[in-house]
This record gives sequence, structure tokens and C-alpha cells, in this order.
Amino acid sequence: QVQLVESGGGLVQAGGSLGVSCAASGGTFSMYAMSWFRQAPGKEREFVAAISRSGDSTNYADSVKGRFTIFRDNAKNTVYLQMNNLKPGDTAVYYCAARRTISRDNYYLSDIGMGIWGKGTLVTVSS
Repeated sequence: QVQLVESGGGLVQAGGSLGVSCAASGGTFSMYAMSWFRQAPGKEREFVAAISRSGDSTNYADSVKGRFTIFRDNAKNTVYLQMNNLKPGDTAVYYCAARRTISRDNYYLSDIGMGIWGKGTLVTVSS
């Protein structure tokens, strides 16, 4: 199965942009639907964005819709999350997660069933 490593987190001012990426290794990346979750200090982990195996289907949490974009490059075994117009409320550790699926078009919004997780990357948005 794949292993996941996130990168690209950092400190950004409110209104700014940041991209985080998640590189997969050790498996067939194109067989996995991918999702991003985040966990802010003192809060439960929450869904951010999801993308199907093919990359043709995506879904976003209402709180990030219109500001964040998830996309993937199966040739590079990487999924990305581009975050624009960041807000202090976006401050969190961002995790990518993978779920192997036979469906090319399914994506997954729940952390239940996401069998593989990265260790996370911290995004801090200052006001």
C-alpha cells in the first residue's frame, strides 16, 4: 500500500495563498481516492476536500468552497491542495488520506474508511 508524506505548510498572512502537497510512494497511486482533512488546535479533525482516482470528481467542505482547489497528478503520484484567500480559521494541521477503490469516480468525505494517512503539515494563517 502507499505511504503518504505531506509538505508545503507554513506561515501565511490572512488573504494570502499557500499550496500543500502529498506525495505517495510504495503503491499504485492511481488506485486510490484521496482526501484532505485538517485538525485545528483543540478541535476535531474535519473534512476539507476530496478527489476521485481519475481526478475528474471533487468535493469540498462548505467552509473552503471557492477558496481551495484539490487536484492530483497521477504521473507524479501526488495530490495537491491549493489554498487561496486564507483566513485565520484555516489554521490547522493538514492531513492527506488515501482509500483504495475500484471506482474511478468515487470520492470520500469521511475519515472512516480512509486507510492510509500522512503525518500532516502545519498551516498557520496570521491575522
